[in-house]
Amino acid sequence: MQYKTGVKRNVREIASALGVAHVVEGSVQRTANRVRVSAQLIDARTDTHLWVERYDRPLDDVFAIQTDIAKAIAGQLQAKLSPAEKAAIEQPPTTNLVAYDRYLRAAKLFLLTPDEVASENLRQTIRLLDQAVALDPTFMVAYCFLARIHAYLYFVGFDHTPDRVMLAKQARDTALRIDPERGEPHLAAAWVAYHCYRDYETALTEVGIARRKLPNDVAVFEITALIARRQGHWQQSISYLQRAVELDPRSMNLLQAAAGTYQELRRFSEAAAAWDRALVIAPGDPTARVWRAQVDLESRGDTEPGHKAIQSIIAADPGVVDTIAERWLNFALCRRDAVEITSALASLPSEIIAWSKVPRSFFEGLAARARNDAIAAKAAFTRARVEMEKIVQEQPDYAQALCTLGMIDAALGHKEDALREGRRAVELLPITKDAASGAEMLTNLAIIYAWVDEKDLAIKQLEEVVLIPSHISYGQLRLHPFWDHLRGDPRFEKLVEEAKKPVALK
Repeated sequence: MQYKTGVKRNVREIASALGVAHVVEGSVQRTANRVRVSAQLIDARTDTHLWVERYDRPLDDVFAIQTDIAKAIAGQLQAKLSPAEKAAIEQPPTTNLVAYDRYLRAAKLFLLTPDEVASENLRQTIRLLDQAVALDPTFMVAYCFLARIHAYLYFVGFDHTPDRVMLAKQARDTALRIDPERGEPHLAAAWVAYHCYRDYETALTEVGIARRKLPNDVAVFEITALIARRQGHWQQSISYLQRAVELDPRSMNLLQAAAGTYQELRRFSEAAAAWDRALVIAPGDPTARVWRAQVDLESRGDTEPGHKAIQSIIAADPGVVDTIAERWLNFALCRRDAVEITSALASLPSEIIAWSKVPRSFFEGLAARARNDAIAAKAAFTRARVEMEKIVQEQPDYAQALCTLGMIDAALGHKEDALREGRRAVELLPITKDAASGAEMLTNLAIIYAWVDEKDLAIKQLEEVVLIPSHISYGQLRLHPFWDHLRGDPRFEKLVEEAKKPVALK
């Protein structure tokens, strides 16, 4: 929409920013049950109009109009289309306009949902997609989207249950049954294999099939990059992300993934550049603004940019505070600012999704520990334990939840339980199985060791983590209350300085 009519535009600059040689522009007008579409193809290098056409047809012909435009542009660009490609262009995703409307609404909701508040929005996305396939049971790409969303809900911990996996599989299987020759169902199968089973081999096989059908689909490179990161192939992951960003240079999700990867590698100048690029696209995006400030915290131990950004965001629109509440609490804890800690806690939802369901009471306990209020900390962690223990009893192999329970038990002084739970979490999700989440389990185990006064084990564990990509950074080690038990130990102070350096990749 930033290129819409009425906005000052330079076609050559737009094409340069998007990495393309040609631009299609046009307009759509709807009156009752008719639609008028005008379209033109422009050579952006010379600002020459190569093709212009106008279509005035019944609304039901909208997909046929899209097909005609695609064929005309392919012809003007002298693109050689295979019979399969021609068939794909001619085949509409659905003939039901209401179903297509629901699909488009779901796609927009998914792309605009920050991870911090995604639970209800993702469920609304599923409701829209369920409506779409109810209206058209042959709507293959809607089933593909459903498979991906269900698998994602499972993977990040919104609903880490076998029932959610079954829903992902059912949507995948339906898409494959409708049209096994298309690339989209195989891409959906890749997301399910990756998110539900961490079965990287199967996922990459399915991606290979999809890529032959969809050679320039951004999701092909996105999922390959994410899998490479989980496999510990960090440089390969960056290369695939760079290719994805080339194909979709205005994608906030891709820039966020790239920035996060650089942060885990402690390549902070590159992380800052990725966030800065995201902020050029969406200058007011609160999540991107806070994460950009997080780079200053991690790299230099400077909390002031984050403090200023958060105060500015809240002053401008208090309604967005829930999207940044967890980051706000992180900054407040690092600043040891009691007033900010209280305000951030009040803004947290009852449940935080940080790759497991972490109750707000856990963060209340953490805040109480930071201000040395032992009674309040015990009460909060006791409440948190009830909630986390229920999750672990229902899903004993859920590593992230088990590790959180271990941290809670460590805070409550249940030393043996805490050690058993933390070590079991590392066994369930080692870095050889998942380099990203595995590093998180090792970091949390180091926290557990520190909290149960096993200082030597905590230092030893941190020495391992600081050498691999993780969320460990100079700023976090120097400022966060997680590590207060280790302060003053020369070995720990040495690790704080070591965390200033980028991770050396093998």
